Amino acid sequence: MSSLTDRIRGALESSGAAHEIIDCDPSLADTADFCAHYGYSPDISANAILVRTKTGEEKYALCVVLATTRLNVNHTVRKKFPARKVSFASADETRARTGMEIGGVTPVATPEDLPIWVDAAVMRCDKIVLGGGGRDTKIIVDPSFFETQPAAEVVEDLALPIQT
Repeated sequence: MSSLTDRIRGALESSGAAHEIIDCDPSLADTADFCAHYGYSPDISANAILVRTKTGEEKYALCVVLATTRLNVNHTVRKKFPARKVSFASADETRARTGMEIGGVTPVATPEDLPIWVDAAVMRCDKIVLGGGGRDTKIIVDPSFFETQPAAEVVEDLALPIQT
């Protein structure tokens, strides 16, 4: 077991939040593929997305939003930093900052200096499916987990519904 896996399991255990770690096929780690194959609803699946400032002081935050929404980057995220311009972090930046691959990024056991912004809609779910730290696992957790994390902050309108 890797040290990241140990840290994730330890953080989940110490939070006291109900949770389950499940294995998945790494080729099915992307949210839509995972949900379709394993029968989980996108309504309870959350994506952890690293964002960064493009102007001013370099800052990062990990945003947690439901798969049925899109991150409100140009408004809520930009104002939250605050910065004139923000963007999604690249795969290389995500790996360097979190130690995780896209498709497996989790807000569990992240670096202490990385803010975690959680869309308020995530907190209204009975449970959520998150990345497990690698493309081969997912975590099902009670959203109360975020209430135990000092770096986590619930943010209204962090995400917007996807218009279909």
